[in-house]
Amino acid sequence: MAREKQKAERQLGPLIRKRRKQLGLTLQALCDSAGVSVGYLSQVERDNATPSLGTLAQIAAALDVTLEYFIAAPGPTESLTRSETRPQFSLNGSSIGYENLATDFPGAELSSYILHVPAGYTSEVVSHEGEEIIYILDGEIEQTLDGQVIRMKAGDSLHYSGLRPHSWTNPTDKPVRILWTGTLAVLNRKGGMKLPEMAQLES
Repeated sequence: MAREKQKAERQLGPLIRKRRKQLGLTLQALCDSAGVSVGYLSQVERDNATPSLGTLAQIAAALDVTLEYFIAAPGPTESLTRSETRPQFSLNGSSIGYENLATDFPGAELSSYILHVPAGYTSEVVSHEGEEIIYILDGEIEQTLDGQVIRMKAGDSLHYSGLRPHSWTNPTDKPVRILWTGTLAVLNRKGGMKLPEMAQLES
């Protein structure tokens, strides 16, 4: 059975700007709360930049909404997911594809995704509460953690605190698959991320 790829159809920028104004927040106030720069968020609101899933989760938390506010794709109805039928999705305007491996149940704290990363992709630098583990399934990436660049290839893994500034890139001419698992608080608040979409990685 062919995989069904779900894409968010709602434009992120206008939704973020509308919610920010509803709350009476200035751009600076939202940036301070979400942990992103004014310049970057301004680009996002104008749809000139697309945040990673992790960054969008931080923005959602600062706007007091869940990720369902921005994402239109159904989530799994059972704990078991099978590779041949697992839905894939991406954020509108993003080149990264995500597969959701986790499910939602009372007390669940983990989020887990397989990221499909195109050649040349570079994430933004982020920091946040929680922790992350990444495992390279296919290809190579360069992960920057606290300013140190770490070259990672298939079979390599990295476990780190989300509070440490981090970013990553696929500097090769081939796609990469990454298994990402984390306890990002912003993904798990208010009942978790019930996908009705590949936080930054990335983060």
